[in-house]
Amino acid sequence: MLVLPAIDLLDNEAVRLLQGDYSKKTVYSSSPEKMIQVFEEQGATLIHIVDLNAAKTGKSENEKTIKKIKEKCSVELELGGGIRTIDNMKFYDGLGVSRLILGTVAVEEPNIVEKALSLFGQNRIVIGVDAKNGYVRTKGWETNSGILYKDFLKTMVGMGIRHVIFTDISKDGMMEGPNTLAYTELLESFPDLQLVASGGVSSTEDLVNLYDKTNGKLFGAITGKAIYEGKLDLKTSIRILNQKREK
Repeated sequence: MLVLPAIDLLDNEAVRLLQGDYSKKTVYSSSPEKMIQVFEEQGATLIHIVDLNAAKTGKSENEKTIKKIKEKCSVELELGGGIRTIDNMKFYDGLGVSRLILGTVAVEEPNIVEKALSLFGQNRIVIGVDAKNGYVRTKGWETNSGILYKDFLKTMVGMGIRHVIFTDISKDGMMEGPNTLAYTELLESFPDLQLVASGGVSSTEDLVNLYDKTNGKLFGAITGKAIYEGKLDLKTSIRILNQKREK
């Protein structure tokens, strides 16, 4: 199980929102590219980036920062937020982004998911499922799609999707621990998924609990705020999970 440190970009700064509320943001750095170097030094092999401007409006204000980030690191990057066209994907592919996360567009225009899979392959296309009260949310979590997330996942898996990031919005930024039950149920329903947990990871203990409760079947877990506020040591967490995997 990988630990994916997260950087959420808003107006070229690294921030965190509380439960996706754009009016409740905390700025952690005005130089996100420097944070990437620290994560790499601590052992991260895949870093999760979200373009919050693009997630809300479909238009990125952070392209220069994303380019800087890629130039400063040698590990893989996955990017989500406002990626809604094949041209978007080709642009970020040109910047060297390894994994492209599709959220809103996968709900509204699933045919684009099929095209993306054809162009980039299963291992580079990731579906971001952001859920609240059982339903998928879109457009930066602000719109209820009216689609149950389990029904949505059935459609995506049927198309050939294998990589999914599942976020329980009610847990995001609350530092109360992840929704472990949701991940165990999803892995039971969709055993072939490479599933990444997102939302609520607040300590190394949370990561270990996720690993144990899912029998090590999670592909990874994303954490951001806990790292920034000193509640989770990234290097230690990666070492502990590596030890568990080797047993």
